[in-house]
Amino acid sequence: MNLFKQLFGGSPAVDLKELIKEGALIIDVRTPAEFACGHAKGSVNIPLDKVASQQAMFRGKKNIIVCCQSGGRSGQAKLILEKSGFANVTNGGSWNNVAQYC
Repeated sequence: MNLFKQLFGGSPAVDLKELIKEGALIIDVRTPAEFACGHAKGSVNIPLDKVASQQAMFRGKKNIIVCCQSGGRSGQAKLILEKSGFANVTNGGSWNNVAQYC
């Protein structure tokens, strides 16, 4: 049950609009082809399988929002980053959900 909460939510509500307003780094973890078909304004495409090797990009960021198609891959990306010591990561769910605040 705890794994499902980590992947798909269940944590306290986060104000995505406020995080984005404060300059959060938005990472879309879908494939480049998926990203090319549409993405949140200002988001950066780092596919899930590249997140671990691109961690230098995340250092020093006040807030990081990860998103994907449905929230599953972004949940995995959040876990990868948290296991690497990042405490400021939010699973934004779908890119459409994030895009409404950009």
